[in-house]
Amino acid sequence: MTELKEYRGHIRNWKALCAELGVDSTLARPERERQLIVKGFEKWGKALPDHLYGMFAFAVYDTDTDTLTCVRDQFGTKPFYYYLTADGRLLYGTMIRQIMEQEGFVKELNESMLQIYLSLTYVAGEDTFFKGVKKLMPGCILTFKNGSIDIERYWHPTFAPDRSKSLEDYANEINDTMKTIMTEVKEEGETAESFLSGGVDSAYVLAMSDAQMSDSCGYDEERFDESRVAKATADVLGRKQSVLKVDPKMFFDVVPYTMYNMEQPLGDASAIVFTLGCNATAQHTKLCYSGEGSDEFFGGYNMYRNAERYGDNLKTFYVGNTNIMKEDEKQRILQHYDPSVLPIKLVEHIYEEDEGLDPLTKMSDVDIRIWLEGDIYLNVDKMSTAAGLEIRMPLTDRRIFDIASRMPSEYKVTEEQNKVAFRTAAAKVLPDEIAFRKKLGFIVPVRIWLADENYNADVRRLLSSDIAAKFFKPEEIKAVYDEYVGGNSDLWRKIWTFYTFLVWYEEYFVKR
Repeated sequence: MTELKEYRGHIRNWKALCAELGVDSTLARPERERQLIVKGFEKWGKALPDHLYGMFAFAVYDTDTDTLTCVRDQFGTKPFYYYLTADGRLLYGTMIRQIMEQEGFVKELNESMLQIYLSLTYVAGEDTFFKGVKKLMPGCILTFKNGSIDIERYWHPTFAPDRSKSLEDYANEINDTMKTIMTEVKEEGETAESFLSGGVDSAYVLAMSDAQMSDSCGYDEERFDESRVAKATADVLGRKQSVLKVDPKMFFDVVPYTMYNMEQPLGDASAIVFTLGCNATAQHTKLCYSGEGSDEFFGGYNMYRNAERYGDNLKTFYVGNTNIMKEDEKQRILQHYDPSVLPIKLVEHIYEEDEGLDPLTKMSDVDIRIWLEGDIYLNVDKMSTAAGLEIRMPLTDRRIFDIASRMPSEYKVTEEQNKVAFRTAAAKVLPDEIAFRKKLGFIVPVRIWLADENYNADVRRLLSSDIAAKFFKPEEIKAVYDEYVGGNSDLWRKIWTFYTFLVWYEEYFVKR
């Protein structure tokens, strides 16, 4: 007998699965998806995730064999954590706090993770800041039986460029596939809104959806404010726009809430704005679309244009989308530095598997496996869950990735443009000035706000606190902060990364 012990997610191809597995398609979604996973596991066993499209993390228990099987989806859109107790029991859940509440959990800081965090600004790889708590990585299955853990990978990104198709062929395939996916991400009776920035991804999702309301964040600082550009997109598409104006007080006030609900520190400043956006959007809908995934799949980041120039040197330094602090600087700043803890070790296996592929593909693969899971999807899941908002990401789908995996790199990035084929697809439903608009990124005025003494009191408090002195050499982080305030605004990321770790530590190891 199979029992579903844990599940979070949304299964897109439920209609086809209901027919194949004999599940009543009129059931309410929670019961329908429970039955789909149980019956699917009974039929296909560990091959079940190969039959699922969507977002999922689940654990099933086979009472006949006394075996627990835990599964995380191919891209890691939903988290899954586990912890082995001193007496050999496995604690698990899609939230770390679920594990912390169970008997046998011992809360200890995994301080070595701080070295990874200071470079990447997020928690990458299978370890976490809680000693013994591990992430089940994307595309992996964990089996627990007789006190023993076995982990196997059932899926990972593979790439095989096919030059028999033209750019237009690939654009048409993206568009046709998106039409199919958009019929699956929402079912009858549900009403969805859609997040909208100034970029092509969210604009394309909105254009392909039936969402009538778009949701944006903006600022009084005009050069950072994408909401004006987003409004022009909404107007062209005949959709309404809801805008949350974010000011520095709102921003700093919500940081502890964000770090607590994130469960791990995250030094991505856009996560704070995303938190506020989720909370505001949840006031008028419980379902929203978002455009994550296409940048990593289709070559959306400007640095990808340097891929050929980096060449084989990538494997010596490229660890993902962010890398803000080198080893000599961390050694100088940290109270405890371990030279064996290096971010590059997290991606060595990826470069080994990608031997022979072109540099752009290698960069994309690193970001798909490390950055997306550790930063982007973590942020979307944790902050939407905290707000009571469900976010579905149509572009994060194996069928979309399959197209990208077959697409030659020259259809993704050129000297003049990134995400070429994707933008060509988007231009079928959007004006060219939107489809081919230069990528802005989800920018935040924090580089200005951090230096403003009207709002940064908590930053100054924590950087000079006894907590900070446990981990950082006070004179070193003071020197970084003084240089930032003195005019070197490029240092804001380092200040923010120090600060978010300290806020998180205070939430989990001082207040609780």
